[in-house]
Amino acid sequence: MAFAHDTQVALQAAAALANSAETPETLTTVADLDRFYAEFDYTGRHDRDAAELAAVQAVRADLRRLLLADRDDAAELVNAMLAEHRALPQLVRHEPEDWHIHAVAPDRPLAERIVVETAMAMIDVIRADEMSRLGTCADDECAGVVVDLSRNRSRRFCSTTCGNRNAVAAYRARLADD
Repeated sequence: MAFAHDTQVALQAAAALANSAETPETLTTVADLDRFYAEFDYTGRHDRDAAELAAVQAVRADLRRLLLADRDDAAELVNAMLAEHRALPQLVRHEPEDWHIHAVAPDRPLAERIVVETAMAMIDVIRADEMSRLGTCADDECAGVVVDLSRNRSRRFCSTTCGNRNAVAAYRARLADD
């Protein structure tokens, strides 16, 4: 199942944001938020201040709960999020993307747009019954969210760091067995 580009980016951004609350926390400054905004190609309002940072930090737990919910609970959470923010899906086109969906105006606060874009992406996941593409990191020392968009559903780790740590541990275990 191939999701639309905006769905994939919204899911990856939501996972990155949810994971930024894990130790060590990686979204602690306005500069960190600026990097997140740029990395995931957000458009529209970006206040670049401590209040915006705090608002974005405040939605991380909700995004994590949504990404890790079972299908029925996820549907309820999506509906609540869309209703709370009075989402009205619209087709939009702006550089560098072709037609895609935005459900809140670009002048709305960034935290609100992140929540709504994640909820809209989850609609695709729920409708396609692809909840198995979302889970937690296979690293025993990590609780990060994993979004598996691979063709063969093989992604197990939330980051290269966790994947490398486990590869090194497996290599050392093999050496010890020899």
